[in-house]
Amino acid sequence: MATVILESAPFAEAIVKVSKEIFDDNKNCLKELAVIGMHTRGVFLAKRIIAQLHKLGGKELQIPFGSLDITLYRDDIDDLGSDMPTIKETEIPFDINKKNIILVDDVLYTGRTIRAALDVLTSFGRPSFIKLAVLVDRGCRELPIEANYIGLKYPSKKKIKVCCKELDNIDQIVVI
Repeated sequence: MATVILESAPFAEAIVKVSKEIFDDNKNCLKELAVIGMHTRGVFLAKRIIAQLHKLGGKELQIPFGSLDITLYRDDIDDLGSDMPTIKETEIPFDINKKNIILVDDVLYTGRTIRAALDVLTSFGRPSFIKLAVLVDRGCRELPIEANYIGLKYPSKKKIKVCCKELDNIDQIVVI
């Protein structure tokens, strides 16, 4: 049975919180900022973060956006068998060299997905820095990877699912 830990309004507040932290942390270098969302729900969250950054910095603020699929870089790809996820398109329509990248994912747990994302990103070039924004941090790291911007800390060994209205018709976070 699933337990809802965040409903629609606090979900939106968490995105605003993360966006404000990103804006405040990068206000002196917004022209170099770019946001890349990890498939699938990280892409939707990244687009919302960009919308919030525009509210904070004005519509003239140009923030490049990209999407990233890490499927072929996973370290457990051989273990997936018939559960192999659908490969989605990685689209980074800008030069990441010397950019300040904000990498966005929905949930941070062991750090292995982020490690794969870093491998993909560095195959495109060498950004000035890469910072991580997540909606939920579950804790329980296996790798020394931490998020810079966190909407909600919820330590749990149980699976956490982020539902986005763009895909799931509802904004909420549930423990499964």
